[in-house]
Amino acid sequence: MREYIKKLEKEFSLIENGFKEEEKRALIDYKTNDNEYIKKLAFLAYKSDTYQVRMYAVFLFGHLSEQDDILEFMRDEVSKDDNWRVQEVLAKAFDEFCKKTGYEKALPIIDEWLKNNNSNTRRAVTEGLRIWTSRPYFKDNPNEAIRRIAALKEDTSEYVRKSVGNALRDISKKNPELIKAELNNWKLENKEINQVYKLASKFVG
Repeated sequence: MREYIKKLEKEFSLIENGFKEEEKRALIDYKTNDNEYIKKLAFLAYKSDTYQVRMYAVFLFGHLSEQDDILEFMRDEVSKDDNWRVQEVLAKAFDEFCKKTGYEKALPIIDEWLKNNNSNTRRAVTEGLRIWTSRPYFKDNPNEAIRRIAALKEDTSEYVRKSVGNALRDISKKNPELIKAELNNWKLENKEINQVYKLASKFVG
């Protein structure tokens, strides 16, 4: 297992952009091995100093995320990773969890993560579920998506606020009236809300 990780470190360290190779390899490994083996592999790979191998590990965590301890590790530990690329993959892994669980059934976890103290955990949801209204459940209940995203319009993290503004802007392309109605309720008295408003209102007349 350690030899395999060394091999991945050698291969993946050459990849400077994107995540497709790590994602593809994680899916192949997940499909060709049992869960117990993959779980060990994922935790070992996540200890790597090579961020691309940690990205691969987080994709594996996404496939294993129906296991409570894995989901908790993603929420509490992966969210502390200081590499922004790993955080991008955390968002994808969280969406994988929602897909496997069913978006409506995942609502309690979605809400729990959105209230988490760690900004990367909150952003994993706002970013991971984009475009929210193209996801099952939220497609038929766009206001449920808007309500959850808009609740973070004054988030302390600019990283989260940008994701919130972009997520609302995504929805405005197909649901302009709903976004317009939401934005009309905002009091634009501080720079945080203004920042989100500028992003969210781009396509709303």
